[in-house]
Amino acid sequence: MNQVQDDQFKTHQNVGRFRDWFADHLGVTPARKEELYIDISRSVTLRDAVYWLQILFAAGIATLGLILNSPAVIIGAMLISPLMGPILAGGLSLATGDLILGIRSLLSLALSCVVAVTFAVALVSLLPFKEMTNEIAARTQPNTIDFIVALFSGAIGSVAICKEVKGVVTSIPGVAIAVALMPPLCVVGYGIGIAFSVSGGEGMQIARGGGLLFLTNLVAITFTAMVVFLILHIDTEEVKEVARKRQKEDIESAFFRRALGRYALKEGAGKLDNLAVRFLMILIPILIILVPLGQSFNQLKTELANKQKENRLQQQITEVWQQNFSKLPSGEPRSYLDQVSLSEQGEHLTIFLQAFTSLPYTANEKAELTKLLATRFGRPRESISCQLVDVPTASGQDFLAKARTEKRIETPPTVAQLKTRFWDGVGNALASLRLPPGIQLAGYRILSSPSAAMQITIAYFGDHEIDNDGQAILTADVRARFSDPEVVVNFERIPSDFGPLLFSRNQADLPVARARLLDSIGQSLQQMANLHLQIITNAERGEKEKIAEERAQVIRDYLAQRWKVAPDRINIIQGANAERSVLLKLQTGEIPQ
Repeated sequence: MNQVQDDQFKTHQNVGRFRDWFADHLGVTPARKEELYIDISRSVTLRDAVYWLQILFAAGIATLGLILNSPAVIIGAMLISPLMGPILAGGLSLATGDLILGIRSLLSLALSCVVAVTFAVALVSLLPFKEMTNEIAARTQPNTIDFIVALFSGAIGSVAICKEVKGVVTSIPGVAIAVALMPPLCVVGYGIGIAFSVSGGEGMQIARGGGLLFLTNLVAITFTAMVVFLILHIDTEEVKEVARKRQKEDIESAFFRRALGRYALKEGAGKLDNLAVRFLMILIPILIILVPLGQSFNQLKTELANKQKENRLQQQITEVWQQNFSKLPSGEPRSYLDQVSLSEQGEHLTIFLQAFTSLPYTANEKAELTKLLATRFGRPRESISCQLVDVPTASGQDFLAKARTEKRIETPPTVAQLKTRFWDGVGNALASLRLPPGIQLAGYRILSSPSAAMQITIAYFGDHEIDNDGQAILTADVRARFSDPEVVVNFERIPSDFGPLLFSRNQADLPVARARLLDSIGQSLQQMANLHLQIITNAERGEKEKIAEERAQVIRDYLAQRWKVAPDRINIIQGANAERSVLLKLQTGEIPQ
């Protein structure tokens, strides 16, 4: 038994020598360890006004940078954010078993998060535009790679802070940018702001993604800070004794000691003396967070695999086209392939091709293309559908003139005709869209440009949000209807009933506080032509004659002047309630006569 204890003592001594050797080679002297312990302890004070100003300013700058989609502005917020202080204090408390420091760092960090998120929510609520930007979207789906980045960043950040400053400090700003603690918090605030003002489901999804990224960075930095501080042997008895003396002099530390009580403090300190317990305290959150991070990573791998598969298929399609359909029998160029897109549902593959050609392709040639592609892919012929759109080019003017003379093709449609056909096609494609029970299609908006994927926003009435599974099913359905797997589908729940708008007695002046409500209605009417507004107007007993009609007319005039809503899209109904109110209701279809 004595031999075992002797071996353990020698092992402990060897580990201690290695830790001291490592600290010496990094320039972390015993005096620097004491100084570092005290500096980190001071960083978690709740009485430093400059710290809280930095939190507010960093949150404001980060939120505006996210909304403006400006990486430079976001980097500025990263550089002034002081959140590394309490996080490193948490790592130091786990490394040394300092219960008081751990409680102070946890409280400081929690209050900092509340302040930053609340300020971000307030900013988002005040801003008139709330569009999702790339900088926001990039922080809503963290994965295991983000965790690894945070591990490396936390490790080098801890080492850089431990080293004695000599000359210009160049590593700390890089660490602040790499870890990015404040922007994810502001994404949480942005999501909550969106949940309150626009869409509850979408906003909370954004907030969850930002919160997961912040927690990922938090636990990773805390863990690596703990490991670095242990390796640098900051948990020596001499350093801890200096820290205990400092705590006795510090007002906040003394307060927590009194609040916890001697017995509770003694029991807690006893548990924290065990290094295995302290490692378990940080490893459990890491394992919990790795579950959703791993799921996101697997989803990313699947998406990348699908994209690589799609790229291979597109390359093969292009090769088949170049070998068999790009030239005339004489060897002269006939066409070039402009666009290739794929949509795969189950075992069936739909291919959409657009080619500019001087000689349109016949039905037999299109069938031959499908046959060749099936052979190239090693798939059954019936599992592939190929849709080819050939666009005549200017180089084929003689052919086009002859074709028009022989009435084989018609004169190309005008832009106005193409626009009409496009919207008719969109309407036909979405008219039979099957929505979940209790959900009614209100309308849709389309944003399209040559350089980006088409974006379709489906607006709907309903007493609840469409859940994630429902949105995924509808997105796949819309993409199949448009034969375009790149279509971006968004969902927006809009209220159908508004009001009541309360008026003063015998007055028809529009309440100023409700102008924002009418702006929301006007925007919906302007964006979706199939909507109309029903105004149910009431009057109190004893009010002057026709006051109800005047109130409805004021609302109609406001929508016509500000939002260009045609009067024939507004239906006014005399209500039966004896009160000074107007009820508003958005509806689809024609206005009843």
